[in-house]
Amino acid sequence: MANVVVIGTQWGDEGKGKIVDWLSERADVVVRFQGGHNAGHTLVIDGVTYKLNLLPSGVVRGGKISIIGNGVVVDPWALMEEIEGMRAQGIAISPENLSVAENAPLILPLHRVLDQARESALGKARIGTTGRGIGPAYEDKVARRAIRVGDLAEPQVLGEKVDRLLLHHNALLRGLGLPEVDRDGLIQALEEITPRILPFAGAIWKQLDEARRAGKRILFEGAQGTMLDIDHGTYPFVTSSNSVAGQAAVGSGQGPGAVDYVLGITKAYTTRVGGGPFPTELHDDVGKGLGERGREFGTVTGRARRCGWFDAVLVRQAVKVNGIDGIALTKADVLDGMDELKVCTGYRIDGESLDHLPASSVQQAKVEPVYEVMEGWSENTRGARSWADLPATAVKYIRRIEEIIGAPVAMLSTSPEREDTILVHDPFAD
Repeated sequence: MANVVVIGTQWGDEGKGKIVDWLSERADVVVRFQGGHNAGHTLVIDGVTYKLNLLPSGVVRGGKISIIGNGVVVDPWALMEEIEGMRAQGIAISPENLSVAENAPLILPLHRVLDQARESALGKARIGTTGRGIGPAYEDKVARRAIRVGDLAEPQVLGEKVDRLLLHHNALLRGLGLPEVDRDGLIQALEEITPRILPFAGAIWKQLDEARRAGKRILFEGAQGTMLDIDHGTYPFVTSSNSVAGQAAVGSGQGPGAVDYVLGITKAYTTRVGGGPFPTELHDDVGKGLGERGREFGTVTGRARRCGWFDAVLVRQAVKVNGIDGIALTKADVLDGMDELKVCTGYRIDGESLDHLPASSVQQAKVEPVYEVMEGWSENTRGARSWADLPATAVKYIRRIEEIIGAPVAMLSTSPEREDTILVHDPFAD
């Protein structure tokens, strides 16, 4: 059975939640492998909206196993709050259908304080983080001072680990003119959350290996997008983890052979939240219209997303970096009624042509998009469920995108509703 990785090809917010939910009906196990509760996935099922941050999208489907992998940073209080929120909507969540990697690092209250304080200190140069402590938690992981989920089962050494952590963080807080962390208060908070989260903890690498050997279909769910990847994104305006397909194996304790098909979620235009370069950004009524029709507001932050034309250069780069086999094109219906569409097919920097986004932030700021103008369509594509339902000009737009980015459209989403999806190729069929 094929195992599928779903990743974003742009700056996140491509509609991964709906696609993962659609695919989860065919999967047995759904795995989050990076990021934290800075992710925002919105699912609309039978008219009911579910907003997920940390939980894998598969939790809304009965009979599926959901896993939070070791590549994720876990805020235990946010996790329990999200679980209770799902239960209030009638979704059953228990250790029977949700597992959390025992070696996943924890996000602590001090991480949120530091994250927000540093963003505030940066002023206009701020990165645009969600302020939820994701970055500082990953810093502690790499610096080998993180407290991990499994550490909560070892109260005899928890104090020692907290002391080592606070040696670093209190020095930072003092430097920022902020109060130091109350050691005993932090330990007490961890002791109180322990009995609630520990039942979900386990060796997920082993659980996934057993699932693979049993022929189960595994869906690896990415958060954010390729251009927010810590290595391959628009650094420093990126997230603090690897959001590319290769992380699916690392962030879940599997070998590279665990991945059979990479599906890249791609919006029919381009958006991003927060600061950083955006070559095709529109500051006019067209951009405003895309935002209004597409309801482009962050699931996590509520911030209005910046909008622009489809950037085929970025997506083509994402196709190569991720080894994408096919894309799921979303929100093409937002382009309904537009007389003219533009697709960025290349860049210019100081008069010279370029076929990719350079790593230098200085060069990125100089990028000028080169556009190809295409005819729009007046017909309504929202809710279309077959190619026959699409106007010829919409099909032409899609085919041109395929040609430029070097990857076929495997799925086409025409509304937030899960059934409004045109399947060209089932990723699980490989």
